[in-house]
Amino acid sequence: MDKMNNKEYQKYAERKIPKPTYFKNIVYAFIVGGLICVFGQIVRNMLFKIGLDEQAVATGTSIILVFTGAFLTGIGVYDKIGKIGGAGAAVPITGFANSIVSPAMEFKREGFIFGVAARMFSIAGPVLVYGVGSSVIVGILYLIFTKGR
Repeated sequence: MDKMNNKEYQKYAERKIPKPTYFKNIVYAFIVGGLICVFGQIVRNMLFKIGLDEQAVATGTSIILVFTGAFLTGIGVYDKIGKIGGAGAAVPITGFANSIVSPAMEFKREGFIFGVAARMFSIAGPVLVYGVGSSVIVGILYLIFTKGR
């Protein structure tokens, strides 16, 4: 049996590694993200039609999109959407719901407290902490610099 040196092995490995399909991934992310946005716009239009004001429509649309993302994650559909759409499924608010529900579903066998509740924010938790922490810092800086005005 022939032994390969490092260069030969590296060339062999490079030939075997699948080439990334950037263009296809970008198109799928655009389509999936766009379809999520279309769904959000349909929800928004329906809420306007029933007579809600702008603030109630914005709140209702967010709630419905988060619920939809969480529900689809719970029944195992959102993960399939995410495999196809990549960032197009991860970036919208439905992706945020998925990032909270997925770890909770994974650890549900460990019980409600030590499984679901403890693991629910393992992915989204750092994002929430950073967002809340930075908003507090910005708020304090705003108060300091606008106090005299």
